[in-house]
Amino acid sequence: MDAMRMHQGHTSQCSIIDVEPNSNTAKFFDVLKNANKPLWDGCTNHNKLLAVAHMFTIKSDYGLSEAGYDRVEWARSILLEGNRLKENFYAAKSIMKLLGLGYQKINMCPNFCMLYYFKNVELTDCMTCGHSHYKPKTGGGKTLIEHKKT
Repeated sequence: MDAMRMHQGHTSQCSIIDVEPNSNTAKFFDVLKNANKPLWDGCTNHNKLLAVAHMFTIKSDYGLSEAGYDRVEWARSILLEGNRLKENFYAAKSIMKLLGLGYQKINMCPNFCMLYYFKNVELTDCMTCGHSHYKPKTGGGKTLIEHKKT
């Protein structure tokens, strides 16, 4: 009913209150505004957030280590001077984390049978093929080491 009155021009019952956002919301919008800056001055089709998101996708799709991600420094060198591409994984991750876009590493069977996720996270062998989740221990170490992704 109120929506109908508003549509008919009767807005006396509806008040608009201009309220400042709380500190968390304000911080989020500041980070988002900064992340939406163009990748370099004059760039119209790429921004910092888009570049970082694409780099994270490449890192995930091809199993790049953090050091591998950092080695893509050549990308910064081919962009225009003054570009805003983050210089390393840690700096890029900080943007994503501030926006609430973190990530979680999920292990999988080396034979791609299953994910070690949710109720399966503690399993030591694949439920389908029986392949060990971890490399065999050598030298009496206590830490279990996961198989490298191929």
